[in-house]
Amino acid sequence: MNKKYLIVTIICLIISLISGIIFHDILIGGTSLFTGLLCAYFFSEGKRVSYKLGLINYLLIGYVSFKNGLYGLFIFGAVICPILQIQGFISWSKNLNKDNNVKVREFTLKNSIIITISCIVGSLILSYLLTLIPSQRIAFLDASTNIINLCAVVLGILRFKECWWIWLINNTIDLTIWLITFISKGENSGMMLLVSIGYLLINIYGIIKWNIEAKKGNVLNEK
Repeated sequence: MNKKYLIVTIICLIISLISGIIFHDILIGGTSLFTGLLCAYFFSEGKRVSYKLGLINYLLIGYVSFKNGLYGLFIFGAVICPILQIQGFISWSKNLNKDNNVKVREFTLKNSIIITISCIVGSLILSYLLTLIPSQRIAFLDASTNIINLCAVVLGILRFKECWWIWLINNTIDLTIWLITFISKGENSGMMLLVSIGYLLINIYGIIKWNIEAKKGNVLNEK
């Protein structure tokens, strides 16, 4: 393993173990934090292993979301994302550069407008559907984070660098959800809050990293 990757893995493991001990949640929360941090980091590095880690992480998030009445996140994490992780691994495997990193793509303003409108409409529709579930909590935020996250995941699979900006919006909403859940003493919410903070930090790194790749010429322009 690359020395840098080994160091990052060890740091993430230590952070996850310490956080798990503090919140008394090593098994579910610690594993979720560890796989979540590594998944986001290796994704930012353009490495396919991120999809294997993501599969585990999304299943854990789905489990915790179900226990906290966040059924939109449950469906997204336990049903939709496992399929997308497999598809992403296959797609990236077919689009690697000479350094065995994924080739980055970018799109136009027209694509950005379509994505924005789709996220808003999708969030409103899903939000209404979730309100039909009696025990559903914070329906609009739950719906928004899932629709935006789904959009970012698909764009990530397609290798568009703009996926990181969409994830930045999603991570902000996701952080709000778990902060509210943590304040209301939701189960395993403390670790999920840390996962969200970790995602947000790595998200910023991903934006910088993929834009550097684009400037280096490792980018395919989509018209």
